[in-house]
Amino acid sequence: MRLFYLLSLIAIVTFFQNCSEEKEKAKEAVTNKARPAIKLAVVLSDRPSFTVTLPGELKPYEEVNIYPKVKGFIKKLYVDRGSYVRKGQLLAQLEAPEIGAQYAAKTSTTSSTYQKFLFSKQSYQRLKEAAKKNGAVATIELERAYAQYLGDSAAYHSSRSEAAASGQIQRYLRITAPFNGVITGRFVSEGALVGENGMSGQPLFQLTQESKLRLLVAIPEKQAQSLAAGTKATFTLIDYPGKTFTATLSRNSGALDPQTKSLLAEFDIDNANSLLRSGQYAKVTVQLQRPQSTLWAPVSSVVQSQAGVFVVKNENNQAKRIPVTIGITKDTLIEVFGNLSPGDQILLKGSEEIKEGTKIGQK
Repeated sequence: MRLFYLLSLIAIVTFFQNCSEEKEKAKEAVTNKARPAIKLAVVLSDRPSFTVTLPGELKPYEEVNIYPKVKGFIKKLYVDRGSYVRKGQLLAQLEAPEIGAQYAAKTSTTSSTYQKFLFSKQSYQRLKEAAKKNGAVATIELERAYAQYLGDSAAYHSSRSEAAASGQIQRYLRITAPFNGVITGRFVSEGALVGENGMSGQPLFQLTQESKLRLLVAIPEKQAQSLAAGTKATFTLIDYPGKTFTATLSRNSGALDPQTKSLLAEFDIDNANSLLRSGQYAKVTVQLQRPQSTLWAPVSSVVQSQAGVFVVKNENNQAKRIPVTIGITKDTLIEVFGNLSPGDQILLKGSEEIKEGTKIGQK
């Protein structure tokens, strides 16, 4: 009887133990079924060309405010706003009687000193010839004539220099164009006193060169290193819907602007037909390419969280977070900089929920 109870007890314990094991196996099977294998992607190395669309502005190739160099009254204006002018063309004539008087005085002084210089020169030459005969001219007389000749020569050349300088000032009364262009501003009228704070230092004219323009584009820091000699760009203008213009990079600022953190690029535009105007805003598409190959990952692989920006790398079938800095985006890929190598496996869809060391099943 006792043996019967013992056997029954063993049978009951075995039954419940088997039931418990079956439940654990079933639970594990359900868990595995609920946790599908994680899709992986591969880090790529590439040097793709890409485009970036940015705002731009057309500026004159040359632009200058024209000021008078001397003080005087506006005697005559020969151009007005909108006038096309050639280099050296007379724009305005100033009048300053005192400058004319000074020039006349300097010219008169030069004439008189020149006559004295000629007389002393001829006297010295005559004495020099006569001195060749023994006893004809005393040595002291010859030396005195030579000293007079040198003094008159210095006086003449000095007065001539002063007259030339005065003549240059006289020429400053003529205001001429420094280059070909169009007068975009006229700020004075005839009879106005200008120069040396006359009209509060206001310029007479503003002159711009419109036959050639500069297209200015600020390239963001992320794309700046891809800007190179020969970079091409296309641009459109609101004034010419459906029309596309082309340009080639001419120069760049060489340093990032400290305020905007961008690199200023300049594209020279031929505008001989005057189709374009400075001041117009443009929509510019710049064709760029990285100077060397960089690493790329799917956009979905990059996790941007409060903890930082990272991708999840498959390292020996375990999750490892790799901090990265992101660059430009091209289609479904994004440029990444970090402790990665081409061919590294990373999660196709990164997630904060996947912790460091989590086992990764491949699919």
